[in-house]
Amino acid sequence: MQMKVKLTAVAALAMLAGAASAQDTQTVKIGHVAPTSGPQAHYGKDNENGARMAVEELNTQNIVIGGKKIRWEMQGEDDAADPKQGTAAAQKLCDAKVAGVVGHLNSGTTIPASKVYNDCGIPMITGAATNPNLTKPGYKTTYRIIANDNALGAGLAYYAADTLKLKKVAIIDDRTAYGQGVADVFKNTAKQKGIEIVDEQFTTDKATDFMAILTAIKSKNPDGIFYGGMDPQAGPMLRQMEQLGMGTVKYFGGDGVCTTEIAKLAAGAKTLANVVCAEGGASIQKMPGGTAWKAKYDAKYPNQFQVYSPYTYDATMLLVDAMKRANSVDPKVYTPKLIESNFKGVTASIAFEPTGELKNPAITLYVYKDGKKTPLN
Repeated sequence: MQMKVKLTAVAALAMLAGAASAQDTQTVKIGHVAPTSGPQAHYGKDNENGARMAVEELNTQNIVIGGKKIRWEMQGEDDAADPKQGTAAAQKLCDAKVAGVVGHLNSGTTIPASKVYNDCGIPMITGAATNPNLTKPGYKTTYRIIANDNALGAGLAYYAADTLKLKKVAIIDDRTAYGQGVADVFKNTAKQKGIEIVDEQFTTDKATDFMAILTAIKSKNPDGIFYGGMDPQAGPMLRQMEQLGMGTVKYFGGDGVCTTEIAKLAAGAKTLANVVCAEGGASIQKMPGGTAWKAKYDAKYPNQFQVYSPYTYDATMLLVDAMKRANSVDPKVYTPKLIESNFKGVTASIAFEPTGELKNPAITLYVYKDGKKTPLN
C-alpha cells in the first residue's frame, strides 16, 4: 500500500513538472512576406525557404529568453509583388503580433510596408529590397542587410565604361520603385563616366512583348542596354533581342535579373551570354558560410535556389540574436539592440549604419557562361 502511495506521489510530481515545462514554453512568431504567387513566385518561395530553414534550425537550439523556452514559428504572407497587398500583409502581421518581420522582396512593396511596421512598432529586415529610399524616412524599425541600388547601378556603370569601354547605351525600366531606381543610378553614373544615353524606354512588370521598344532602341545602334526590372521580363526581352538581330548588344541589370531562372526564361537565346548583372553581397562561394549553407539548402529545397534566401536566413537569425541580447522577445525591448548588431552571418559580418543600412556592403558582378551564372569578381 505504501509503495502505491509513493508511486502516485511521483506520478503527480511528474505531471506538475510537465505542466510547468509546458507553461514555460512560449511561441514566438516571425513574419515573412514575399510574392509567393504570380510571375515572381520563384523569388518569393526561395526567400520563404531561407526564413523557414532558419526557424527550423532555431527550434533545435532550445533557446531560452526571459526564463522561457521559445518555440519559433514562421508566419508567411504573400504580397504578389503588389504594393497594396504588401501593406495589407504588413497590417496582418501587425495584428498577429509577430515579434519581427523578414521581408519584403520588392522595393515597391517594402517601402510602403515599412511605414506600417514602424507605426505598429515591429522591426523588419529586408535582404532583397534595394531602393535607397527605403531607409530615408529614418524609421528605427527598418533594416537592410544587402547593398542598395546606389552600389549596384554604379558598379555596373563603372564596368560598362572602364572594362567594356562602351560608348552608347539605351535604358529600359519597368516603372517600379526598384526598376526605376536602379536604372536612374546606372544612367547618372554612366553619364558621369562619359557614356552617351541614346534612348530611354519604359515598360511594366507585367509585360512580355518588347518588340516595339527594342526596335526603337535598335535604330539608335547602342553598344549596351540596361534593364531596370526583374527576370520574368528580362528573359523574353533577351529572346526578342536575338530575333531582332541584336546579338552583340551587352545587356545589364541589377539583382532582379541576376537569377538562375533567367537562363530558363531566356529559353536558349544566345543573348544570355551578353548579360552582366550585379548582386549585393559576395557570391555564395565567397560568403563566410556560403558553401556549407548552400549544400544544406539544396538538400532541403532542390532546384529552388535563386538569389536572396541566404539573406532571409541571416535576417531571421539576426532578429533572434537581438532578442537574445535583450533577453526579451518584446519588439519594444529588443528593437534598440538591432542597431548594435555585430553578427557573424552566412552572408557577411552584419553591422549597421545609424540609418539601418548595412556597413561595408559588397557587390558581385555575374555573367552567364554556358547558361550558368558565374561570378566575375
